[in-house]
Amino acid sequence: MSETNIVLPSKPRAVEESANYGHYEIDGLYPGYGHTLGNSLRRIVLSSLPGAAITSIKIEGVNHEFSTIEGVKEDVINIILNLKKVRFNIIGDEAQTVNLKVKGIKDITAADIKLPGQVTISNTEAPILSITGKDTEIDMEIKIEKGIGFVAKEALQKDRVEIGSMAMDAAFSPIVLANYDVEQMRVGDRTDFNKLKFYIKTDGTITPREALEKSIEIMITQLKAIIGFKDSEPEMTIVSSHAPSAEESAENKEALDDVLKTRIESVDLSQRTVNALVNANIRTVGGLIRKKEKDILDLEGLGTKGLDEIKTVLEGLGLSLKS
Repeated sequence: MSETNIVLPSKPRAVEESANYGHYEIDGLYPGYGHTLGNSLRRIVLSSLPGAAITSIKIEGVNHEFSTIEGVKEDVINIILNLKKVRFNIIGDEAQTVNLKVKGIKDITAADIKLPGQVTISNTEAPILSITGKDTEIDMEIKIEKGIGFVAKEALQKDRVEIGSMAMDAAFSPIVLANYDVEQMRVGDRTDFNKLKFYIKTDGTITPREALEKSIEIMITQLKAIIGFKDSEPEMTIVSSHAPSAEESAENKEALDDVLKTRIESVDLSQRTVNALVNANIRTVGGLIRKKEKDILDLEGLGTKGLDEIKTVLEGLGLSLKS
């Protein structure tokens, strides 16, 4: 008798795991599903996990990135390249500013950066610059933000960088490496089932297990969002003849809170609009409805078409922009 159901695979298991490297395996995948899941998960791991990165710096006495600093071995461009290698982690979604202030001969590393309680550095040994003059003083202000993927400095410069600051390309992804391999394995009498081997290396701001779990959650959320068709059922408005009870009001409030906490990436917006909102630090539906139409039009990469798209999606959720 031929099969009518696709067998479900096992849950992931850790073969090798450390603070920043993980090797995981998923057994019993239906033939062909190893590459289907492996490629999809790899793309999500590499592109869709949030992280923190430097978006701009301000160095006392330096006006542009092509400058040199007297008494410092590296020029400003090399200092910026070194700073890009420092990996930050931010608690919460708010942008943070940290400071680096050192005087005298010294090899400066990421450990010399003064951090607030919401910020940590995973690679404190990373070199930044070397002071060679005993009277040379470095006074640097560093802005760190959370984001997804890669954002070029040109996208950050407009309306977001203070005078005297230098914008930097921001690589937010906490993933250093993500790869997979597929092998055949026996399940019952069949020998063509797949075993998926997944390898993840992170920058230390997130564990490999967290990276894999979050990527699976993102995939599930995206697939759930596209179940069914928009025009499959007509919308119905039910008018109640009685005032809602306290229990109904509590349920309505809970439902509204869930909607407001929904990530921008999970609603029915184009990728261009999502990227523009995320780059502007608008990450939830609740954060979006606090903006006025003028605020949306001022965002880099959004115009009237993007505004209309946002208004349509919010209308479908029973919400609107701030008037």
